[in-house]
Amino acid sequence: MRKAVWITGGSRGIGAACVRVFAAEGWRVAFTYRSSAAQAEKLAEETGALAVCADASDGAAVQAAYAQTCGRLGAPYALVCNAGIAEQKMFQDLTDADWQRMLDVNLLGTVRAVRAALPDMLHRKNGSIVTVSSMWGQYGASCESHYAASKAALIGLTKSLALELGPSGIRVNCVAPGVIDTDMNAMHSEQTMRELADETPLCRIGTAAEIADSILYLSSDRASFITGQVLGVTGGL
Repeated sequence: MRKAVWITGGSRGIGAACVRVFAAEGWRVAFTYRSSAAQAEKLAEETGALAVCADASDGAAVQAAYAQTCGRLGAPYALVCNAGIAEQKMFQDLTDADWQRMLDVNLLGTVRAVRAALPDMLHRKNGSIVTVSSMWGQYGASCESHYAASKAALIGLTKSLALELGPSGIRVNCVAPGVIDTDMNAMHSEQTMRELADETPLCRIGTAAEIADSILYLSSDRASFITGQVLGVTGGL
């Protein structure tokens, strides 16, 4: 039987690229989305994937989305925690609500997805979890301290889960993208994006498909002895 994967935040950008590459590799795919219904429906039609509406900040919705996925595909072998948000704001302008929203989606959204999928993985004694952090979670980001902090927390969570779940045959890894051509980076000006490309040793911005390929690899049996790692897909930046 073909393996199944559950991808959170799958309607756009890196998530949509993951849906496409997993489907192309023969996986059975389900993904969540929050507000991009038209894009999600189009992607589902294109790939044969199951699209389920669920806000990563709503624990009950995440649990229900996982249950719907299991009902259609069976318990997924792989979980890709991609749902996330970004925002540019000076530190002194950040409110408690700004911090809470960022952490609620980027960190706790991942916690909720793992919490939903983990019992089946533990019962099976195998599985793969891939979280999506950012190079800014490793090195910091001016005017995005709450985003960088949330992504740094994901790295700590990934490494901790890898230690805890390894004896149960479950691998947990993290991909930390560099500057990628997605809607999330639309907040940056064209000049800023050119400057970031110039600073990148490979002299260009990355693509969502390149990140998705790395996530597919870490989710697959080809990475069967890899866990607790942070893979920087940054073009050398």
